[in-house]
Amino acid sequence: MKTLMLTSLILLTLCFSNVVSADYDRNKAVPVEQVLFGTVISARNVSQEELIQDKNSGWKTFGGALVGGAIGNQFGGGSGRDIATVLGAVIGGAVANNRSQGKTVVIHLVELMIEVECAEQQCQQYMVIQDYDSQMVFHHQDAVRMVYLANGNVRIDKQF
Repeated sequence: MKTLMLTSLILLTLCFSNVVSADYDRNKAVPVEQVLFGTVISARNVSQEELIQDKNSGWKTFGGALVGGAIGNQFGGGSGRDIATVLGAVIGGAVANNRSQGKTVVIHLVELMIEVECAEQQCQQYMVIQDYDSQMVFHHQDAVRMVYLANGNVRIDKQF
């Protein structure tokens, strides 16, 4: 019995530990392909909800079932104990599965309509959606530059 409880404790510890790592590189120089200068026609803050699925949900469900079965095994005797063990495992697995369904993350973005400086009376407009930066809030008629990076991304910055 002590071995079962120790094994359950180890599995729960492994199931509920999360490792966080960033998917981006900061302070990295990227070659610039082109820079265009223009004016903000409109700026609109938008948000996007993203559902983050938990990759460990199967292990968490298994751990919940294991703990629920161990707790259920403490009650009853004979076939009643077997029924309590099975019910405990089912309830523990269900509770663990419901708690690890996923989390919704809200990403704040800014949608910019930019008119590029005119060449021979033909002005082009571009719409760019990028991450919201509270240190760089865009307004109507702000002078901006569109930086096309070699990795395929476009970044809008204010001209100072």
